[in-house]
Amino acid sequence: MSLANELLKNFEPEIESITLIPSQGGRYEVTVNDKLVYSKLKTGRHAVPGEVLGLVEKIIKKV
Repeated sequence: MSLANELLKNFEPEIESITLIPSQGGRYEVTVNDKLVYSKLKTGRHAVPGEVLGLVEKIIKKV
């Protein structure tokens, strides 16, 4: 399952928008409701399984 599908499956009712922005070299950024959640470019690594879901959940709980 892709990251986008996994996020939508878990958070579709709560999220206004999800944007995955691919770039060169396998880098990617995940933005939720106009807030940067995860950036491989900034961290220099792939997210571990469940990491992005956890970060999104923190944002959802703050709303």
